[in-house]
Amino acid sequence: MKTQVKFRSNKFPPYDGEEEQINPGLWGKRLAEFLRDNLSQQGFKVVNIGAEDWGWMVELENESFPLWIGCGHQQGDEDKFLCFIEPAKPVIMKWFKKINTTKQIGRLSEALSKILESDPDIRDVHWLPDAAD
Repeated sequence: MKTQVKFRSNKFPPYDGEEEQINPGLWGKRLAEFLRDNLSQQGFKVVNIGAEDWGWMVELENESFPLWIGCGHQQGDEDKFLCFIEPAKPVIMKWFKKINTTKQIGRLSEALSKILESDPDIRDVHWLPDAAD
């Protein structure tokens, strides 16, 4: 399963004071807003975007299990970003029941690929190998 993608772009600079909401050297609210605005065109409904200490969480409506994308700037170069899909496992447990996440995660990673790769201001899109691969 493709669940982590890194890329480069100058399209998502930090907002003034944004690093105070998460951690120094990290930001990504503009990226989270970009994903929110584009995921609906791919058939996903964003419920909320919120700050975390590592970056921004884009929560998606999903009846079977919690589904979200984490995103943000990576330490180092100003134009390095990472997005990751959670859950990242093909099967999760909920109320002692196994839930196969493969179909939803696959749909979401395809949508994320399409969004990132179709924008001319985003370059060097590279999916990271899954630990189980």
